[in-house]
Amino acid sequence: MPSTPPPPFNAPAARRLREALGMTPGHVAYGLHAQYGIHVAPDIVVAWERGMLAPASHELTALAGVLWCAPADLLGAARSLREHRIARAVGQEELARRVGMDVSAYRTMEDRDRWRGNARQTAALAEALALSPRELLTATGRTEEFAELLRSAVTTRWQAYVRPVAKALAVPKGQVESALQQMHADYQARMVTTSSWGASGGSGQAGKEYLELVVDHFWELAPDQ
Repeated sequence: MPSTPPPPFNAPAARRLREALGMTPGHVAYGLHAQYGIHVAPDIVVAWERGMLAPASHELTALAGVLWCAPADLLGAARSLREHRIARAVGQEELARRVGMDVSAYRTMEDRDRWRGNARQTAALAEALALSPRELLTATGRTEEFAELLRSAVTTRWQAYVRPVAKALAVPKGQVESALQQMHADYQARMVTTSSWGASGGSGQAGKEYLELVVDHFWELAPDQ
């Protein structure tokens, strides 16, 4: 099995937090050992702060404890399910229990960075990790699938996609209905306009460009909560 990549570490933040506490890298190394049993030399702490190395998941959680901050304060933008979980300082076993899933099944999903939970478990995941709809898409690895849903909604009957879109975001249907209706109207308007240019002009180009940015258009009309 390949080793798990370290979470995205915010090296400048780690240094700022340490200095604000009046600690040296040696103090941090001592705290990691004394409080968490993690043996890290002061030179390694310096390497973390310079971006030359990144702490592993368990080291980052311990480092947050030593620096009296949340793990999220030491992370860059979380991308994967694992990174979102670490940012919220939730263990795998606890999260699996809160979403109603066997821990081994959850661990496999996290290792493969592919969420396979059902609608109820997805909603529970969003609640357990306090994920916004946009963060939920990122954490579950469904951004491209979501884009395909939106493309279908704006090019066909948008009403048929209200439920699937709301389900993907774990939100009530009312939060996406007006956005899909407006997007459908905007796309169709672009297609009508460009078709009037004639085949030799830019017919369909505006519609194509709209579809390429369809997720961005959605968030403009349905702001992330």
